[in-house]
Amino acid sequence: MFAVQADGCEVTTVESLGSINKLHPLQQAFWEEHGLQCGFCTPGMLMVAIELLSKNPNPTEDEIREAISGNLCRCTGYQNIVKSIASAAKKMRAVTEAAA
Repeated sequence: MFAVQADGCEVTTVESLGSINKLHPLQQAFWEEHGLQCGFCTPGMLMVAIELLSKNPNPTEDEIREAISGNLCRCTGYQNIVKSIASAAKKMRAVTEAAA
């Protein structure tokens, strides 16, 4: 998408997810599960995962793979990215259930 096409739209970036002192659960899961290596695909993977988890808090591995299929990773082979997203989903569900 060209920037001009986003005129008037709300744009969320990876920088809005967490901070150095308090990572978002998804960022924490990527760190814990080794879901990143060079960092080339990480922002896109995180943002796709945030969108997926906002609509589907308990995705299957196939649903995660489908969601990230438009993002290219040059070095991880995707397995740890999938594990990271699944781990984050579990953590985020636990927080939601604890708050209920």
